[in-house]
Amino acid sequence: MWRAIVETALLFFTPFVAYAIFYLLQRRWPFVRELWHGRIVSLLTIAGLVVAIVGVVTLGLTGLNQGAYVPAHVENGKLKPGRFE
Repeated sequence: MWRAIVETALLFFTPFVAYAIFYLLQRRWPFVRELWHGRIVSLLTIAGLVVAIVGVVTLGLTGLNQGAYVPAHVENGKLKPGRFE
């Protein structure tokens, strides 16, 4: 569950990080209030939502979902390792 939340959050914050890196590469300090006015934050939020939605849909459609995790357990006196089913 945490993995899905963290992956989605990282996808959402990608445009914000890219915007900050853009200003760092221009040798400007990106954490100045004037650079983060309402229109920019709105556009970055929309871009973050689009990236997060596309990323989640892509992960869902590519079949990278590994299914349910079965933890390690003892079966017939032998230890069976954990696995995804």
